[in-house]
Amino acid sequence: MAYSFHRLAFFCFSFLLFLLINLPQFGLAWSWEPDVPPTQGFVSLPLNRSYYHIQKPYDVPEDQRYCFIHGVHKCWVYSTDKPHTTTSQTLPRTEIAIQGYNYSSGVWEFEAYGYVPSGTSGVCIMQVFGASSPHATTLMLRVYNGSLTYYTAPVLVPNIYDKWFKLNVVHDVDAAKVRVYIDGCLKIEADGRGGTSHAFKCGVYAQKNDSFYMESRWKDIKVLRKWGP
Repeated sequence: MAYSFHRLAFFCFSFLLFLLINLPQFGLAWSWEPDVPPTQGFVSLPLNRSYYHIQKPYDVPEDQRYCFIHGVHKCWVYSTDKPHTTTSQTLPRTEIAIQGYNYSSGVWEFEAYGYVPSGTSGVCIMQVFGASSPHATTLMLRVYNGSLTYYTAPVLVPNIYDKWFKLNVVHDVDAAKVRVYIDGCLKIEADGRGGTSHAFKCGVYAQKNDSFYMESRWKDIKVLRKWGP
């Protein structure tokens, strides 16, 4: 009996040691450090209407696809809408496009509270624009049937409908990494996609299998930058 117990203890110890050594090979990390807020070490930059514009179907007035009431940005679009310019071949969108803080190096962060009403599907609600060909974006967060996804997969949050969530996206250009936090929890760390200029966008941008009506809401939008090491 004692011999069996010692064999089991040795096996458990060996397996734990194997995990500690090999976790990085599986894209995972073992950390003894406490959780660090995603904004630690970052400085929030000024953000007003002069720093962003609304991309919406070119043939309708802005107030028919976007409004800002009581601190909440509401973006909506229909699957039958036109693109945002007469020359664009992209699908319909209504997006808050941050233009005043385009960046090509350093560590940048987008923070906001988002809300997606039930029924909105087949849509990108946030993106880091800019990448190397053939890609156009470094990150897309999409909603499919209530699930928040990194592009089409994996699922980051299985049920995102009808509730406010806090979103933090950290883009380390020089390290070619992007991290997504939901309500302070790291959901994914993905590789960058190159590119010489990047910008943050949020709203609704139709993708394949889009619903007829798409909407997202945003408040407390911030752009942050990390200074120093």
